Amino acid sequence: MTAELVRGQNHPLSQSRLEIRISAGTPVAAAAALSDENGRIHGTEWVAHPGAPVQPGLEVSRQAAADHRLAVDLDAVTEAVHRVSVLLALPAANGGAGPARFGAVAAPFVAVTGLDGTEVASYTITGLDLESAVVALELYRRQGAWKVRAVGQGYAGGLAELFADQGLSEAAQLAAGIDEAVARGLARSVQAPPPRTSEGDRSRQAAAPAVGPDQGAAPQGAPGPVPPAYGGQPAGGQGQGGPQPAYGGATGPHASAGGGPVDYSHPRRQTSAPPPPPPAAPPAQPGQPTRPVAGDATGWSMEERLYNQVWGMFEDLARTAAAYRSAVDFAESRMDKELEQALSDPRSRIGGQGDAAREAARARYTQLVDQARASLERDVAQLVAESEVVEPALPPAFARWDNPCWHAYRVPMEIPMALRLGDLRLPEAESIRIPMLLRLPLERGLWIDSGRTDSLDGSFTDSHDMRRLAMDTAVAHAARLLAVYPAGEFTVHVVDPAGSGAQALAPLTQTGVLAGPPAQGAAGVTEVLARLTQRVDLVQMALRGGAPDALPPGFDTSQQLLIVNDFPHGFDDRAVNQLRYLVDEGPSVGVHLMMVADREESAGYGPLLDPLWRALLRLTPVPDDHLADPWVGHAWTYEPPAVPHGSEVLRTVLTQVAEARRTWNR
Repeated sequence: MTAELVRGQNHPLSQSRLEIRISAGTPVAAAAALSDENGRIHGTEWVAHPGAPVQPGLEVSRQAAADHRLAVDLDAVTEAVHRVSVLLALPAANGGAGPARFGAVAAPFVAVTGLDGTEVASYTITGLDLESAVVALELYRRQGAWKVRAVGQGYAGGLAELFADQGLSEAAQLAAGIDEAVARGLARSVQAPPPRTSEGDRSRQAAAPAVGPDQGAAPQGAPGPVPPAYGGQPAGGQGQGGPQPAYGGATGPHASAGGGPVDYSHPRRQTSAPPPPPPAAPPAQPGQPTRPVAGDATGWSMEERLYNQVWGMFEDLARTAAAYRSAVDFAESRMDKELEQALSDPRSRIGGQGDAAREAARARYTQLVDQARASLERDVAQLVAESEVVEPALPPAFARWDNPCWHAYRVPMEIPMALRLGDLRLPEAESIRIPMLLRLPLERGLWIDSGRTDSLDGSFTDSHDMRRLAMDTAVAHAARLLAVYPAGEFTVHVVDPAGSGAQALAPLTQTGVLAGPPAQGAAGVTEVLARLTQRVDLVQMALRGGAPDALPPGFDTSQQLLIVNDFPHGFDDRAVNQLRYLVDEGPSVGVHLMMVADREESAGYGPLLDPLWRALLRLTPVPDDHLADPWVGHAWTYEPPAVPHGSEVLRTVLTQVAEARRTWNR
């Protein structure tokens, strides 16, 4: 699965031989810089560029083009190298005829792939304006392993300013040399011969219109985007002026002024291979429904297909239940209307005629309801059959705790698409449970409500048991989050002022997966909240200032989760305001909140707490029909994720997570 990065986000690399693929809306010069642990370039020999395209472990293109492929072998770089930065620059920024700023062209796209073409991570560099050079991304060492980080740092002063910012004393001379090498490459580029059909050359010829620099025009003789190694001659032949368009405007995206063919494909349409076809269902017997297959939805990976299939099942059940309810409402409305008509005639109110009319109305009502029920049961049976093949095929992030996939659990290398928070069901279809999947990374925190004292089945639970169940549910959610993230990419903190959650927290504390012991007392609450709010401030300042690397040395860049138990015990007004700040600002910088609290007990804070309550996703430790979908308005019954009684799966998984964290931090 490809990780689509945003500025400042990182992703682990599991292989050392890679390709960096670059796509831009105009020809760009690509380079790669080697630097030490402080980000400093020690000399011009540490930069691979069109004038010196090969360095140890690096090879870049010798020309400016709209599409590039850079080869990287991380095992071949020297021990002194800790970062490999991928650089892009506009060759026309120093007096050429092309665009002079990235804000005038389409956002460049950079992808890190394996040698087989499989994408590992990708990054679209947005937000550029006056910049003519940019550090697209960097590959860097951490604890002996390599990771990729999306940077997107632009420089209006071009390559000279970029190299100077990275500590290179010969920045201006190197930038001038790269511009000269790019100019020589453009001057040497020749027109690609037009392809010929089996019946001869019948491709349509067209002259290229003149377009301005900010409309995507390349310099005279610049290479076009397809193929990137070739370029076009000036319009009208050798020696005649006029800029050559990178995309051919009205004559076609890749029209050639030198007599080449016109390509009528859309200039921004993806040209990568389509996703592999989903598994085909086995042929059904005559008169029988098609047998379901796990992963038969659309998607680029099996994980994405299963995710789409699960939510397709959710939509099917919602639609089926809505149709049944609508049919029952119609039958009731029709029966009421027919009874009203029968009783409105005084002659038919008494006697056999009236009884017959009422009996006929009730019979038609029963017939309509039976038809709707039969249709509902048929659809639910098909969904149950689909669930029986989908559930065993789900990966750990989507699976229940009793799924056998946990017995073969290994700490993942990539973040999954989503996380299972429990199950959803409707009263009309008690035999089917739909996994409740939440996309990752989290966009909002969770509130585990410990205040309910009764469940839908009529059983009564006292307040002490509810608090214990709420903490057990919170621990199960936290354990799953730790289990589905790569080692070192997710950190959990706990605030337990009175120590009442010690028993429920035992799987987390005894396996050593927490960032530290649970904070207790008012002083512990203050210390943890101050540390996390300061973290949010630091990351926000770094991102807003365009300097994601300007964080303190040793700064933990992993996602953070704070579990708060027994709220509001140990919290004053300042602490509540800090919680609200973490809820509002934390998710955008990777800080999330999980509250375990009774809404009624917390009501003492009044309006101060209402925004906190509304901003979090409310879950319960017992089945509760409190979740409503905005699509058809159903009230769905939520069932929390229950670890099988007596099972050691939670501790086994957390033990592996703890061992992977220790190995990562060595």
